[in-house]
Amino acid sequence: MTIRIIMVPLDGSDAARPALELALVTAKRTGAHLEALHVRADPKDAVPLLGEGMSGAMIEELIDLTEKEAEARCERARSMFDTLCAENGVTITDGPGSTGPTAGWRETTGREDELAAWRGRLADLIVVGRPAADSEAPSILTVNAAVFESGRPVLVAPPVPPTDFGRRVAIAWNGSAEAARAVHGALPLIASAEAVTIFTTETEKTPETAAGELSGYLAGHGISAGQRSLTESDGPVAKALLETCVADDADLLVMGAYTHSRLRQLILGGVTRHVLQEATLPVLMAH
Repeated sequence: MTIRIIMVPLDGSDAARPALELALVTAKRTGAHLEALHVRADPKDAVPLLGEGMSGAMIEELIDLTEKEAEARCERARSMFDTLCAENGVTITDGPGSTGPTAGWRETTGREDELAAWRGRLADLIVVGRPAADSEAPSILTVNAAVFESGRPVLVAPPVPPTDFGRRVAIAWNGSAEAARAVHGALPLIASAEAVTIFTTETEKTPETAAGELSGYLAGHGISAGQRSLTESDGPVAKALLETCVADDADLLVMGAYTHSRLRQLILGGVTRHVLQEATLPVLMAH
C-alpha cells in the first residue's frame, strides 16, 4: 500500500492549523496529494433548534448571521491553506497527478463530521488535530467520525506538529483487529523508518509471543523491529507508553483506537482516551 491521497478537514480555526501542517509534511514525505476539506455550516440547520415564539424576521436575522460567520470561517481556512502550501512549496492543483506533493481545496455545505467521514473513505489517510478539552463540539465530532466511520487510518496531530516525523516509530501492539488495521495503514511510514519498536503489555488477551509474531510479519515486509514490554511496575499503560516514547525520541506512535468498548473508555478512561488527550507526538490510529 502507498499513501497517495491525504484528506484533512479544515474549519478555519487556529486549532486546525497543526493538522494542516502535519498533513503537508506527510504529503511532502510521501509525494501524495492533499485534499483540504472545508465544510460550511448550513444555516437552515439552526432553524429546528430555535424555540417557539420567534418571529420570521428573527429567524432570517439568525440565518443571515450564520451565513456571515460561515463566510468568515471559509475565508480564514482558505487563507491558511494558501499560505501554508506556499510556505511548504506544495503546488495547488485540482486533483492528484503523477507526481507530488500537491494539494487541492474542496468546499461543501453540511455537517463537518458526516462529510469528513464520507470524503475520508476516498483517501488513504485522514489527518486531524488532537481535540483539546476546550475544543468546539464540531471538531471533537469530526475526530470521532474519522476514527469510527471512515474505515481509514487517522493521523492525529499534536498541538505543536513536527517538521519531520516517522524516523523512529513506536507500535503499541495487543494483537487486536484495530491494532492490525493501524499497522497496515502505517506500513508506508514504518517501512521508511530508521528504527521501529514494538511495545506490548502481557495480558490474558495479549500473550508474551505477540511482539515476536508482529516482528515476524514486519520482517516479511523488509522491516526490522525491536521489542519492548511494559509491565505493571511502569505504571498505567497509556502514561507509561507516552513517557517511553518521549524517552526513546519516538516521533510516531501507531496504535489501535478503542480496542475496548468506546462507552467504557469514555466513562472509565482508557489508553485511547489518554493518548488523544496527552500525546505530544503524531499518533496514527485505526478502529
